[in-house]
Parts: sequence; C-alpha cells; structure tokens
Amino acid sequence: MYLRTLLILVVLGIVIVFALLNWSVFTAPTTLSIGFASFEAPLGLILLGAIAALTLLFLIYLVYLQATALMESRQYSRELKTQRELADRAEESRFTQLRSSLESDLRQLTKQMTESNAAMVSRLEGLDRDLRSAIEQSTNSLAAYVGEIEDRLEQGGKLKEIQRRS
Repeated sequence: MYLRTLLILVVLGIVIVFALLNWSVFTAPTTLSIGFASFEAPLGLILLGAIAALTLLFLIYLVYLQATALMESRQYSRELKTQRELADRAEESRFTQLRSSLESDLRQLTKQMTESNAAMVSRLEGLDRDLRSAIEQSTNSLAAYVGEIEDRLEQGGKLKEIQRRS
C-alpha cells in the first residue's frame, strides 16, 4: 500500500510541476465546442479542474472503502469473539461432563474394590479357620499316635523287663 500511495503522490507532484511550468499556456483562452454551442475558456484550467475533481472523487471513494473495510473487520471480530466464547463454554461443559463421569467411575471402582477386599478377607478368614482346625486335628491325631506308641513302648518295655526277670 505504501508503494501505491507514493506512486500516486509522485504522479500528482509531476502534474502540479508541469502545470506551474506551463501556467501561461494553461490559462490561455481557447475556443471550445460542446456540440451545440461554442465558447472561449482556458482548456488547461478546465483539464486541471477535471483532474482535481477526479482526484477528489478517488480520495472520497478510498475513504469510503477504508471505512467499510474497517466496519466489516470490527463486525467479524465481534462475531469471532462470540463464536470463541461459545466454543469455550462448550469445551468447559465437555470437561465438566468428563470430570463427573470419571468421578462416578472412580467411585464405582472404589466400591467394587472395597467389596472385593471384604469378600477376600472373609474367604481368607474362613480358610484360616479351616487350616487351624485341620492343624488342630492333625496335632490331636499325632498326639494320640504318639501316646499309643508310648503305651506300646511302655508295655513292650514291661514285657522285656518281665522277660528279663524270668
């Protein structure tokens, strides 16, 4: 944009310098015809006025385009901001929903784990009781066998003693 503006200013500067250098020719009266009538006027000033009028119209059009572009840019910026806020809210909602879902699943897993632990402890206690009972029965059986063996040994020892005495 800077290069175009500079080019326009250079061209306008050249036209102004040209007009100043040839001012006497620009102001010289000439017979002009507009089709149905003729009159005398300086052709250079008329063309210079036309260039000035076109330049002024161009500047007005340029300002209009800039203002329109600026207003559209602001409108798009507002719409973009609104859409961004909607997207942020939707994302926040999804995060909240995900968090509540995860918390629910975690509570459910904790409950299942607690129930599983309680069942395992109960089963281990039952196995412990059964094991203790089996050990106690084995101990009692072993004690009975040992007592029976001792009785036999005592009877066998009395027999030997009786046999030795006899």
